[in-house]
Amino acid sequence: MSQRRYLLYAEQDYAYAMLRPLQQAILARGDQAAWFLAGSQIHPAYIKADETRLPTVRAVCDWCPDAVLVPGNTVPSFIPGLKVDIFHGFNVAKATRSDDRGHFNIRGCFDLYCTQGPNTTAGFVSRARQHGYFEVVETGWPALDPLFQPAAEAQNEDPRPTILFCSTFTPALSAAPLLIDEIRRLRDTGRWRWLVQFHPKMAPEVVAAYQALQNEHLRFVETDNVIPLLQQADVMLCDTSSVMTMFLLQRRPVVTFRNQTVGDRAHLLDVSRIEELEAALANALSRPAPLLAAIDGFIRQTHPYRDGRASERVLDAVEARLARGRGDLKAKPWNLLRTFKERRKLGYWWP
Repeated sequence: MSQRRYLLYAEQDYAYAMLRPLQQAILARGDQAAWFLAGSQIHPAYIKADETRLPTVRAVCDWCPDAVLVPGNTVPSFIPGLKVDIFHGFNVAKATRSDDRGHFNIRGCFDLYCTQGPNTTAGFVSRARQHGYFEVVETGWPALDPLFQPAAEAQNEDPRPTILFCSTFTPALSAAPLLIDEIRRLRDTGRWRWLVQFHPKMAPEVVAAYQALQNEHLRFVETDNVIPLLQQADVMLCDTSSVMTMFLLQRRPVVTFRNQTVGDRAHLLDVSRIEELEAALANALSRPAPLLAAIDGFIRQTHPYRDGRASERVLDAVEARLARGRGDLKAKPWNLLRTFKERRKLGYWWP
């Protein structure tokens, strides 16, 4: 069989870490992988010297990929290849929006959804029956393959417990602006080692405020790959960001501040008042048995795969769909307005 060509379609810096496990699996199979960086919000400096980048949509069309792997919500229809959604995060079921506007928003772009675990597979399968133009295969999330492999970085030699603070950029949900003074106070106790990492869209003034907190007890980290930080921390402090799900899958506790997800939250230690935060973090570090049991139940429903081989399962699902073609699927919607917006964004008008 001839080599398959896989396009790694990226719009945000976090896509690098999400797509590289797939790139590794693609190359290990003897197939080809190339990157396309779409829009102005992703930084080309993160491309490595040994990685292939296609600079324009015309170059992508000339290369003619068999499949396009997308850690996002949309992909242009005028780019050739099977369109595959591998997701940019987990479903945190935010109370501020419905399922159909959030994780399960079907935008008519994809032929194949590779889902993370039972609680997302069911939602997409029901929508596949309704729409008829895409397939759903549960594979696990390729972005987490490195999480279940030995940490590449040297282990931290600081004997103190490590707390990782992550926060969403959405103003109505973000704990970061509210907790600056309390984290400064907790930092100054020297009791714990702090790591702070935010979504790349976090407000610059909030980023600057936390960068100013750096000392021997707290480090602010800007990175395109959060997994090494997840592996270093004992407890996460968060709000309503999907990164907390990644951390929980290590069977490590998460303390949330004013969490706004819907449904069962027994796997979280949520507080609503700043003065409750220190005690909640201490409780999380003690790893209480009822909390760990709730986390185990959450893992079984969210992402039960711990073998680090989700990328292989995605590629198997792509190969199976390519072999079958689209004969059993309906035609995707035209999406004329979205196509126009994508062409304008990418400056590509024909064909």
